[in-house]
Amino acid sequence: MSERLYLFLIGACILLALYLTNNYLIYGLSLFLLLEGISGIRLTLLIQKARRVSLDADMVVSESQTRFGIDVLSAWRVFVAIVMLSSYLLIHEYGYEMLWFIPWFMGFSIMGAGATRVCPVLFWLHRVGFK
Repeated sequence: MSERLYLFLIGACILLALYLTNNYLIYGLSLFLLLEGISGIRLTLLIQKARRVSLDADMVVSESQTRFGIDVLSAWRVFVAIVMLSSYLLIHEYGYEMLWFIPWFMGFSIMGAGATRVCPVLFWLHRVGFK
Protein backbone atom coordinates (compact mmCIF):
# COMPACT_ATOMS: atom_id res chain seq x y z
CA MET A 1 0.00 0.00 0.00
CA SER A 2 1.41 3.36 -0.95
CA GLU A 3 1.18 6.50 1.15
CA ARG A 4 -1.11 8.06 -1.45
CA LEU A 5 -3.64 5.25 -1.12
CA TYR A 6 -3.28 5.40 2.66
CA LEU A 7 -4.04 9.14 2.69
CA PHE A 8 -7.05 8.63 0.45
CA LEU A 9 -8.42 5.86 2.70
CA ILE A 10 -7.81 7.84 5.90
CA GLY A 11 -9.63 10.84 4.42
CA ALA A 12 -12.52 8.64 3.30
CA CYS A 13 -12.74 7.05 6.79
CA ILE A 14 -12.80 10.48 8.42
CA LEU A 15 -15.58 11.64 6.11
CA LEU A 16 -17.57 8.44 6.64
CA ALA A 17 -17.26 8.72 10.42
CA LEU A 18 -18.34 12.36 10.31
CA TYR A 19 -21.29 11.58 8.05
CA LEU A 20 -22.42 8.76 10.34
CA THR A 21 -21.64 10.93 13.42
CA ASN A 22 -19.74 8.01 14.91
CA ASN A 23 -17.69 9.45 17.77
CA TYR A 24 -15.95 6.17 18.51
CA LEU A 25 -14.67 5.83 14.95
CA ILE A 26 -13.19 9.35 15.05
CA TYR A 27 -11.58 8.71 18.44
CA GLY A 28 -10.28 5.31 17.32
CA LEU A 29 -8.88 6.69 14.08
CA SER A 30 -7.16 9.53 15.95
CA LEU A 31 -5.70 7.07 18.45
CA PHE A 32 -4.53 4.79 15.62
CA LEU A 33 -2.81 7.69 13.83
CA LEU A 34 -1.24 8.86 17.10
CA LEU A 35 0.12 5.39 17.87
CA GLU A 36 1.48 5.03 14.34
CA GLY A 37 3.17 8.41 14.54
CA ILE A 38 4.71 7.92 17.96
CA SER A 39 5.86 4.33 17.50
CA GLY A 40 7.15 4.76 13.95
CA ILE A 41 5.52 1.47 12.96
CA ARG A 42 3.37 2.43 10.02
CA LEU A 43 0.72 0.27 8.42
CA THR A 44 2.01 1.11 4.96
CA LEU A 45 5.51 -0.15 5.80
CA LEU A 46 4.16 -3.36 7.34
CA ILE A 47 2.11 -4.12 4.23
CA GLN A 48 5.08 -3.36 1.98
CA LYS A 49 7.30 -5.71 4.01
CA ALA A 50 4.65 -8.44 3.90
CA ARG A 51 4.37 -8.11 0.12
CA ARG A 52 8.18 -7.81 -0.22
CA VAL A 53 7.97 -4.58 -2.20
CA SER A 54 9.40 -1.17 -1.55
CA LEU A 55 7.46 1.92 -2.53
CA ASP A 56 8.48 5.51 -1.97
CA ALA A 57 6.10 8.03 -0.43
CA ASP A 58 5.29 9.45 -3.90
CA MET A 59 4.29 12.80 -2.43
CA VAL A 60 5.44 16.26 -3.49
CA VAL A 61 7.94 17.61 -0.93
CA SER A 62 10.46 20.41 -0.92
CA GLU A 63 14.18 20.30 -0.37
CA SER A 64 15.06 21.69 3.03
CA GLN A 65 17.54 21.27 5.83
CA THR A 66 16.77 18.46 8.28
CA ARG A 67 16.50 19.84 11.82
CA PHE A 68 14.66 16.99 13.53
CA GLY A 69 15.35 13.27 13.39
CA ILE A 70 11.66 12.44 13.05
CA ASP A 71 10.20 11.17 9.80
CA VAL A 72 7.84 13.64 8.14
CA LEU A 73 5.13 10.99 7.70
CA SER A 74 5.21 10.15 11.40
CA ALA A 75 5.04 13.85 12.28
CA TRP A 76 2.09 14.19 9.89
CA ARG A 77 0.23 11.37 11.65
CA VAL A 78 0.75 12.95 15.07
CA PHE A 79 -0.27 16.40 13.79
CA VAL A 80 -3.46 15.11 12.15
CA ALA A 81 -4.40 13.04 15.19
CA ILE A 82 -3.97 15.96 17.59
CA VAL A 83 -5.85 18.47 15.44
CA MET A 84 -8.66 16.01 14.67
CA LEU A 85 -9.06 14.90 18.25
CA SER A 86 -8.88 18.38 19.76
CA SER A 87 -11.34 19.91 17.29
CA TYR A 88 -13.76 17.01 17.66
CA LEU A 89 -13.57 17.17 21.45
CA LEU A 90 -14.14 20.92 21.42
CA ILE A 91 -17.19 20.46 19.21
CA HIS A 92 -18.87 17.56 20.99
CA GLU A 93 -17.74 17.81 24.57
CA TYR A 94 -17.56 21.56 25.09
CA GLY A 95 -20.12 22.82 22.58
CA TYR A 96 -17.95 24.91 20.24
CA GLU A 97 -20.21 24.27 17.26
CA MET A 98 -18.49 26.97 15.21
CA LEU A 99 -15.56 24.56 14.66
CA TRP A 100 -17.66 22.00 12.74
CA PHE A 101 -15.78 22.67 9.49
CA ILE A 102 -12.31 21.65 10.77
CA PRO A 103 -12.85 17.85 10.78
CA TRP A 104 -14.75 18.03 7.48
CA PHE A 105 -12.04 20.18 5.92
CA MET A 106 -9.37 17.77 7.15
CA GLY A 107 -11.21 14.77 5.72
CA PHE A 108 -11.62 16.35 2.30
CA SER A 109 -8.05 17.70 2.32
CA ILE A 110 -6.49 14.38 3.27
CA MET A 111 -8.55 12.53 0.67
CA GLY A 112 -7.58 15.16 -1.91
CA ALA A 113 -3.93 14.84 -0.95
CA GLY A 114 -4.10 11.12 -1.64
CA ALA A 115 -5.65 11.76 -5.05
CA THR A 116 -3.35 14.60 -6.15
CA ARG A 117 0.00 13.80 -4.43
CA VAL A 118 0.06 17.30 -2.90
CA CYS A 119 -0.42 17.66 0.85
CA PRO A 120 0.21 21.16 2.21
CA VAL A 121 0.76 19.85 5.74
CA LEU A 122 3.44 17.39 4.57
CA PHE A 123 5.06 20.17 2.56
CA TRP A 124 5.00 22.50 5.59
CA LEU A 125 6.36 19.86 7.99
CA HIS A 126 9.18 19.08 5.56
CA ARG A 127 10.03 22.78 5.28
CA VAL A 128 10.09 23.08 9.09
CA GLY A 129 12.83 20.45 9.20
CA PHE A 130 11.40 16.94 9.59
CA LYS A 131 13.24 14.38 7.49
